[in-house]
Amino acid sequence: MTKPSIFITGAGSGIGKATAELFAAQGWRIALCDIDCSRIESLAAELGDAVTAYQANVCDPDSLASALEAFAGADGFDVLFNCAGILEMREFAECSLAAMHKLIDVNVNGVINGMHLALPYLRQRPRSRIITMSSVAAVHGIPEEAAYSASKFAVRALTEALNIELEAAGIWVCDVMVAYVATPMVLSPQIKARSVDILGVNVMPQQVAETVWQALKERKVHWFVTPEDEAIAQQIDSTLWEERRGLMKQITGFA
Repeated sequence: MTKPSIFITGAGSGIGKATAELFAAQGWRIALCDIDCSRIESLAAELGDAVTAYQANVCDPDSLASALEAFAGADGFDVLFNCAGILEMREFAECSLAAMHKLIDVNVNGVINGMHLALPYLRQRPRSRIITMSSVAAVHGIPEEAAYSASKFAVRALTEALNIELEAAGIWVCDVMVAYVATPMVLSPQIKARSVDILGVNVMPQQVAETVWQALKERKVHWFVTPEDEAIAQQIDSTLWEERRGLMKQITGFA
């Protein structure tokens, strides 16, 4: 019997690593994709023969295409998990254009690259999935994270549009929404947004991995990791447009 298979970008640490560990424990065939070769090779050695490391940059379509093709082989694969992403926490005026352009390239273009290049392989498998890391920052723009919020709004738009477009092809597209997760980019930033201390870092990477696992079992478009994340999103969505600004000022330390 063919093992189910998942291709994970950004698999070298944090959420990607935790997801690989969970899926390996469930007996899946796994592709670990990351720009950090040493991390994914070490992780692949830990997780066993069904796990393969592919060094690739999601911003480089050629390297990503080669990794996807090598993993897919003749039979395709079942799940693409777009996990690679970066975060910049500082006020817009203080953030360099180069840093913001890199963030958009990884968080948006990297996701577009992965989705587009994986389609031929996902079409080969019944009930395949594309799962992408989004954020509660896709519900309202977050000050001190303006470019990051913009990138996650783009992920949300891609998810919602492609969920409809690709349904007829048997591919279900969804995303995972969460607030701050205890990963290196949140715990050890050069500058920390005020909202980190106000909202707290209350989610572990393993909880996100469990949500990715659950996203295989039901046909939902947006998956929230915790009830608190969903409650915040619902509170913002239920607040009148012009009143949302005041709410966001409070929870991000700008009131």
